[in-house]
Amino acid sequence: MILSSYPSIDLHGMDRSYAIFKVKEFIDDSFKLRYEHIVIIHGIGKNILSKAVRDYLKKDKRVLEYKLDFMNPGCTLVTLKFDK
Repeated sequence: MILSSYPSIDLHGMDRSYAIFKVKEFIDDSFKLRYEHIVIIHGIGKNILSKAVRDYLKKDKRVLEYKLDFMNPGCTLVTLKFDK
């Protein structure tokens, strides 16, 4: 999977609450545009943003699955679910 070919958002420099606000907004837009796969770039750091992102993704009913990119653990790959 080539990450650069998917829509992405970069959360570097954001605090937790603003980052989650932007993730929700990004998922809203991606869902409307029917993007099946998206990338959230949160960085590695102290795992503060990546944990906040995972906590949010667990609760969002539009998210089918999410996982850290095994080549770059500073990115989370998200698959959105759509009714067929």
